[in-house]
Amino acid sequence: MIAAPAAAEVEHPRQEWLRDSTAGLFLHWGMFTDPVHLSCAEWEHDVTAGGWTPDYWVDEATKLGASYLVLATFHSRLGYARPWPSAIPGSCATRRDFLGELVRAGKAKGVRVLLYMTDDPQWHNEQGVETLDSAAYSAYTGEDVDLTTRDGFGRFSYDLFFEVMADYPDLAGFWIDNDNAYWENHDLYEQIRERRPSWLLSNNNEDTPIMDTVSNEQKTGMTPPYDYPQAAFTPMPRLTEADYKLPTSGDWWYDGEDHAVDYRLSTGRYITNAGSSMKSLMAETAMVNGRFPPAQEAFNDFMASWRPPIEASLRGTEGGGYMYGGMQPGFWNDGAHGVVTVKDRTQYVHVLTRPRTDMVRLRDNGYQVTRVTDLRTGERMRFGRSGGYLSIMDIRDWDDYDTVFQVDTAGRRGALDGVRATASAESDGHPAPSLVDGSYQDYWDSDGQLPVSVTLDLGKRRAADHLAVHQREWSPTYARETFGRPEDSARIKDYRVSVSDDRVHWREVRAGALPSARGVRFIDIGAQRARYVRLDVLNTWGGAQAPNFVHQLRIDEIEVAHGYPTAGRPLPLEAEHASLSGSARPVWCAACSGSFAVGGRGSVTYRDVRVAEAGTYRLQLDHTGAGTLSVRVNGVGSEVHVPAGADDVPASTAVAVPLRAGANTITVSGGPALDRIAVGPLPPESYVPTTTTTVDPTGLQWVGAGQQSLTVSATLRLDVDDALDQVRLAPSVPPGWTVTGNPATAESLRLGQTVSGTWTVTSPPGADVSGVDIPVTASFQVLGRAKEVVRKVGVRPRPADRVFMREAEDSRNRLGSAGITGCSPCSGGQKVRNLGGSVAAHLVFEHVTVPSAGEYTLYLDYTVNGDRSFFVTAGDGAPVEAAVSGVGNSRPETTSVRIVLAAGDNTITIGNDAASAPDLDRVSIGE
Repeated sequence: MIAAPAAAEVEHPRQEWLRDSTAGLFLHWGMFTDPVHLSCAEWEHDVTAGGWTPDYWVDEATKLGASYLVLATFHSRLGYARPWPSAIPGSCATRRDFLGELVRAGKAKGVRVLLYMTDDPQWHNEQGVETLDSAAYSAYTGEDVDLTTRDGFGRFSYDLFFEVMADYPDLAGFWIDNDNAYWENHDLYEQIRERRPSWLLSNNNEDTPIMDTVSNEQKTGMTPPYDYPQAAFTPMPRLTEADYKLPTSGDWWYDGEDHAVDYRLSTGRYITNAGSSMKSLMAETAMVNGRFPPAQEAFNDFMASWRPPIEASLRGTEGGGYMYGGMQPGFWNDGAHGVVTVKDRTQYVHVLTRPRTDMVRLRDNGYQVTRVTDLRTGERMRFGRSGGYLSIMDIRDWDDYDTVFQVDTAGRRGALDGVRATASAESDGHPAPSLVDGSYQDYWDSDGQLPVSVTLDLGKRRAADHLAVHQREWSPTYARETFGRPEDSARIKDYRVSVSDDRVHWREVRAGALPSARGVRFIDIGAQRARYVRLDVLNTWGGAQAPNFVHQLRIDEIEVAHGYPTAGRPLPLEAEHASLSGSARPVWCAACSGSFAVGGRGSVTYRDVRVAEAGTYRLQLDHTGAGTLSVRVNGVGSEVHVPAGADDVPASTAVAVPLRAGANTITVSGGPALDRIAVGPLPPESYVPTTTTTVDPTGLQWVGAGQQSLTVSATLRLDVDDALDQVRLAPSVPPGWTVTGNPATAESLRLGQTVSGTWTVTSPPGADVSGVDIPVTASFQVLGRAKEVVRKVGVRPRPADRVFMREAEDSRNRLGSAGITGCSPCSGGQKVRNLGGSVAAHLVFEHVTVPSAGEYTLYLDYTVNGDRSFFVTAGDGAPVEAAVSGVGNSRPETTSVRIVLAAGDNTITIGNDAASAPDLDRVSIGE
């Protein structure tokens, strides 16, 4: 899944039209579109009688700004229908050439068509009627071929590829829903390349080297929810798609309902995908007659008017902040979030979540900004540049979904040339010099070593004040599961930067944490002059639950830069423009806003800080150094503790303060130098900074009779650049239970910091455990508001006829390359998926305890669709097969095998080295 694609297929002239595109329209439409048809002829009749026309689909695609259509009719869940007259028997084939008509209609209006092909025969009898005709295909070939097997279906569909290639030369390519071994063993893709060299090949959720495109299906769980690329796993310049449903509920195909479309989510995905050079493949649910339900038609009509005014920022652009240059995307000031697109020297700043103020402030990446214009209205905007930031000010006209600013530049400056790189570790083929070669086709790999150091040789003593780090975008930005495969962010968390003139004597100039985020990341190191700069990466964001990503680090490029462009209007509330008293005076600070901060023993007073309404506001203090700031608001004072920081690199601390309507006076004094202040509304009451709380053990805990004790551990981590105050982490036990161990506490947490604790919880004496959930609560303050995050440890009584019981997803098990996925009817709501098919795809149950040596019955609770087998190995014994059958992966069933166990601790391994195994919900042992 994460193997690097063959370089020859990463960039190719045949891909040019798709690279220039923004979007496509995905159409799941077939025999099982509601109302379900079990007869191919009846379905075709109703399609034609209903008035199906290809121009409708082409016109609706055009409204969405889609340059191509993907027709998914030969789909495993839609009856394997073929919307073309086929000479090859085996599944439904129409007399009317719907495919040919669509290709011709698309060609006439500049919309290309790709044909979806499935690799999967497992749903051949889903509606109770056999949709694959093995007898007819066997008679056609003169050999016995079972189309319900993967090999037989692979042979059948292989023939269809060649039929389509021969009959539809104007097709644009194939969109393939995962690989089939028969295709690969018979060089299908190579033959497509030979016969139709201009056609594209796309694969769903797999990075197959010969393919042009990798498609990422239906990603969710991001913050904000629309930022789809956060879940992607494929670095540029590889062509990538995001394929997702526009209806917010229901199936990929029409199920008889007019499901709503979330405009905010859908437009946000459309724009953020463009901001990462990903193509939005939007799925709409055509009815039998081809038309879309009213809610989808309404959204298409909306897009037809909303999109054209910003078309210049989308079509023919690339994502900004990556290999194509551009400013930094992601989270900006005061809750703002957005992306950047680029074309030549013009950049487009897309503000998808507007800030709570009238200003947008983002890292400028050294670009010389000459003009900023609201792309929709044409209004020239006030802007300023200093401290490495572009600030767009006095914004009045906000679009509901995407406010776009066209930023004209005179190029970029500041990056030092001639830099050489070495590292303390590197993997074969990915050496440290790749960090400074200007190419994103290769990269440096730390070879799984952490901590790890990168040393940048500037050639001679040179001025430097920041690093621009382009980490490889091969992992998501947060812990997630993709079809049962565990993933996590392989990005830098804690780091140190040191400088030296001789590579022997080093001076640390910066330490901190980087957020787990896409796009270029900056490390400001203050005004330095040295020959060598060393970046020590102490750890990454990846967790042990995702073995393919933990301890892994890949970086495309690191730039050493000097200088921050300055121009335009100053920001409001700069310290150097306020009233100064005592020995307070401006001091040079290149990384500060306005290039100055105010230091010295004295105070900075702002006498006219205005707000429209009285209330509580967020006061942000940008400062350098560490210590305590005294803040007086309209004569009322408070102390603000400032965490340790660099003396010439600003950091931010925010507090909640009461302000009255109209003018207010704010005075700041103390040890740290003050750069500026900013005043804005508080975040919404519902706002809770993103955190990760891990609790061990995970999964339901099944315990025996009598009093029981459990050891519970938990860790809270702050995942965003914010602050938590008065942090407390502890379990809360039910009545009669006791807890041993004190709460874990911290005065505050900043980005990447953690607090951890371990406790023993014990049930009441003299009684069996009843089913309880033990909440582990992390409580904290955010700008004076009390917030909490809760994770639960479920404890359940083990059935009397079982001597051992454990969930497959329990944290005490070792997963190998398998992964955990949700399963609402399963015990504990989860199961382990992707077992089998390789030696690594196994599940190991350690510390399986039984009272005495002997033969036991191992019960396996599983889900499966079709015929599959587990192989169970107890200790060093021989594997025992457990063959099972089932229909659907959402109905748990139980099978059993006999195994021999030793008294006390045992290890049980479950997998299937040769073929896919069922999904595993839970195991238990009986006498």
